[in-house]
Amino acid sequence: MSKVIGIDLGTTNSCVAVIEGDTPTVITNSEGYRTTPSVVAFTKNKERLVGDTARRQASVNSDRTIFSIKRYMGTDYKKKIDGKSYTPQEISAYILMKLKKDAEGFLGEEVTDAVITVPAYFNDAQRQATKDAGKIAGLNVLRIINEPTSAALAYGLDNGNPQKILVYDLGGGTFDVSVIDIGDNVIEVLATSGDNHLGGDDFDARLVNYLVERFKETDGINLSKDASAMQRLREEAEKAKKELSSAFNANINLPFIAMAKDGPHHMDMNISRQQFNELTADLVDKTVIPVENALHDAGLNKNDIGMVLLVGGSTRIPAVQDKVRQIMGKEPSRNLNPDECVALGAAVQGGKLGNQLMPGSAASEIILMDVTPLSLSIETVGGIASRLIERNTTIPTRHSQIFTTAGNFQTSVDIKVFQGERRFTRDNKLLGNFKLNGIKRAMAGVPQIEVTFDIDANGIVNVSAKDLGTGREQSITITSSSNMSEEEIERAKWEAEVYGEQDKKNEEYWNSHIEAENTLKRAEGEYSQNKKVWDKAKKKAVKEAMNQLKRIVVKCKPEKMNADLAHQLDELRINLENVLNN
Repeated sequence: MSKVIGIDLGTTNSCVAVIEGDTPTVITNSEGYRTTPSVVAFTKNKERLVGDTARRQASVNSDRTIFSIKRYMGTDYKKKIDGKSYTPQEISAYILMKLKKDAEGFLGEEVTDAVITVPAYFNDAQRQATKDAGKIAGLNVLRIINEPTSAALAYGLDNGNPQKILVYDLGGGTFDVSVIDIGDNVIEVLATSGDNHLGGDDFDARLVNYLVERFKETDGINLSKDASAMQRLREEAEKAKKELSSAFNANINLPFIAMAKDGPHHMDMNISRQQFNELTADLVDKTVIPVENALHDAGLNKNDIGMVLLVGGSTRIPAVQDKVRQIMGKEPSRNLNPDECVALGAAVQGGKLGNQLMPGSAASEIILMDVTPLSLSIETVGGIASRLIERNTTIPTRHSQIFTTAGNFQTSVDIKVFQGERRFTRDNKLLGNFKLNGIKRAMAGVPQIEVTFDIDANGIVNVSAKDLGTGREQSITITSSSNMSEEEIERAKWEAEVYGEQDKKNEEYWNSHIEAENTLKRAEGEYSQNKKVWDKAKKKAVKEAMNQLKRIVVKCKPEKMNADLAHQLDELRINLENVLNN
């Protein structure tokens, strides 16, 4: 069997590694570098360029050069070049093909299998899109694993002492934080949080915007309308950002950046680390809440954390390191190269899956236990989100629950799958839905419908519903969740805490409605069966009690429920039950 490679498919740069003996090793690319820019370009003569060659020509071919495609994974975004539309999966596949070819050159054999990493907060559609990109590139993707978990796997090889660590992963386009328990040969993810739209690209953009505004003030020229100038500016801003990680000042020197009636204009500006920190302070602050969320979900405080592991090139920014020290009260570890450790961990996992590790070695003994980042539920009567899987549940996982019909003689049910932390589905994100038909006709509450959520080791969700009476079954694989932005995810989690008490009350109010409805249906059934047996007084009393309750039940909507309505429903329901029993 050929070697299984581990790939960190990054927003800005990608890296590939492989197990040699029992040690993960980074593979240098054909240009001699240990990382490859995640850049794809098409020349005017239809030649495709990937990596360093694509990046070098970007300023003279900006409209045919594609950066940061990872941010569009799992969406319907398309990049049109020379009349052809390219999906994010296709562009990502070109990067993967380059990494695959470099690995084959390094190993001297064909490579077919890979483990690819994704941000921990990638949803189902983004994970599926990553798998699809692998397929397009000719790779059999054995596993999709989370980037912080992969980094912890690389760290755990040489630091197997039992401890709880926090992985702070700030890359080119995404931010993840995971709390991980390293035990005796077990690496268990306790909780994860993050932001899918926060990374080095955003820091670069702040500096670019600042330089554009300054140049407008000094030279009266708006560079943002010139694609070629903006590309040169982005490249120079990124270089200055890196320089400011080790120096206190950086010079931005771009001759002939613009042409005006009075001749060529040049940019020559100095930027200090303090200025850069001021421009990006809010971006650094945005990493605080996910760290606090992850610690809270893991049931730990910062004193329980033995070590903080920095991952991703953007953690080299001094202000970021200062923020980590401030939040956690300890010096972060620099044991691993932040650009390479994710690929190294993926290579270890690839070696395990491919049975290419020596029995008894440290790598072969490690067991990896990851989690799903968000709760999954289905919609039940009244728009209640009935959770089947809680967020931060260890995956792979499978959970089933029995539900029933809400109406008499109902022959089909709509299964709507939601993602989020709120009690009502209207406040969560719809992932997908399907219909289960052919349910045996029966009174409400009689049919038994088993709904099963199955999350595989890649974090991809499968949902099935089965009528236990007829054996009929229907299922879907959720692949349509990509429209949920990171802001929506974080807002959903915070709203769940802020509005948690009110949600609980609303659910209690609506439970009164559900109980009233059920009693009404039972009463209607009993009245139909016994109207020839009951005397006139009983029939009249039951009819009146049913009508009184029905008037209120029909008026009630989930969003309009309150304590007074719930109390009124309870009184009328109890009255109907008493009349029936008498």
